[in-house]
Amino acid sequence: MTDHADMSHPGAVRAPALRRAAVPGSMRRMDSRRELVDQALKGVEAWEARWGAVPGAPALTPDVDVAALLEDYAERMDATLPFFHPRYAGQMLKPPHPVAVAAYLAAMVVNPNNHALDASQATSPMEVEVMASLTEMFGLPEVALGHLTSSGTIANLEALWVARELAPGKAVVHSADAHYTHGRMCQVLGVESRAVPAAPDGRIDLDAVAAQLRRGDVGTVVLTPGTTGLGAVDDVRAALELKDRYGARLHVDGAYGGFYALLGEHDAYPAIGGCDSVVVDPHKHGLQPYGCGAVLFADPGVGRFYRHDSPYTYFTSDELHLGEISLECSRAGAAAGALWLTLRAFPLERERGLGAILAACRRAALDLAARVRASDTLQLHLDPALDIVSYWPRRSRMSEIDAASEAMLHAGMAPDADEPVFLSTLRVDAGAFAALHPDVERDADTVRILRSVLMKPEHEGWVDPLHARLEALARAA
Repeated sequence: MTDHADMSHPGAVRAPALRRAAVPGSMRRMDSRRELVDQALKGVEAWEARWGAVPGAPALTPDVDVAALLEDYAERMDATLPFFHPRYAGQMLKPPHPVAVAAYLAAMVVNPNNHALDASQATSPMEVEVMASLTEMFGLPEVALGHLTSSGTIANLEALWVARELAPGKAVVHSADAHYTHGRMCQVLGVESRAVPAAPDGRIDLDAVAAQLRRGDVGTVVLTPGTTGLGAVDDVRAALELKDRYGARLHVDGAYGGFYALLGEHDAYPAIGGCDSVVVDPHKHGLQPYGCGAVLFADPGVGRFYRHDSPYTYFTSDELHLGEISLECSRAGAAAGALWLTLRAFPLERERGLGAILAACRRAALDLAARVRASDTLQLHLDPALDIVSYWPRRSRMSEIDAASEAMLHAGMAPDADEPVFLSTLRVDAGAFAALHPDVERDADTVRILRSVLMKPEHEGWVDPLHARLEALARAA
């Protein structure tokens, strides 16, 4: 979308900015969040004051005690697990950064809609700028077309929809370990989806992909640089050879692991620039609140599939309106504003900004993996490719590993636990497990192992107590 880099509307009213928003170099999360939120609200109030007094509307004043309702609300929210704390090492959950919170709040109060410039004179240009940054990060052509979405699911839906339009009647191939959204969205689109096996290390079996491509009825292959189960990084570079040989499109689902392109640890990431489409979720490693996904297409010509008209929008500017290249209509301009400011504070660079944050997560995963590898009570399942560590309590039978993993999961987060820790489990096919651990007796069809997602940089300083707690749980299981 960089060919539409200037989407500002002359004479348009500007939405509030975080004025004088110098981001501290070392941020105390709670204090900084409050300070930035206060500054954001002051910016909104200054903008509102420019337009004069607003007549009162009695119907907008609730006839209940809102302060009491907020107390009830806080009590209900108290049930939430502590995603912000390194004790939480379970699923892919963490809070947005204070910078994103403040920026989102500032735009949310105004409530711009990034469907059209008529409703988002400030935040639509911000979205164009962040998409240009993501285009550069993935090495896609400068003219790549893309936009933010409300989730990775919708981003993948759009990519598969375009794939269907380009290759009608042809199937979509993905790994059995790919996210379930691909099979689900193919069903929504009326497209045949075929799951091919994953290797024991979690990567897609490219020999199986090649066998499918030789049939001549496959239009698109989905690759995942960072699966949500094991964090496995598919071999995108080798897949490009299949693309050249058979002419199939390659779609990259980088919803979870896409931002790891900044670290350059895997050959897969530089190869993404040669693929046809890519998805990434800023609400995962991009420090954003839910929901914020993104989809990019290497060929801007796919914009023709989105073409439509609306009799009451798209009238204030001849520039491209983001709704003209999106399946979604209304989209929160606040999501674009929050990501824009976050990337100003934490640029997409390897040695600083977002790269430095990802590097801390990666170091935490390698540290925990090394400790587990040396343990007498725990066994490492796989060397982590990104920041997901998979492991299991040492037992001689698969059924015993399954039971002990479940016991560790529940004991770790028990209400009366002195040192609570929150883990997650992953169900692994017995054949794949046996290929990696042949000495374990195979007495079940599947086995649950433990999985810890160390996606918060704070995890780097908490590996020691986390490992100690895992050891204690394994001994007690």
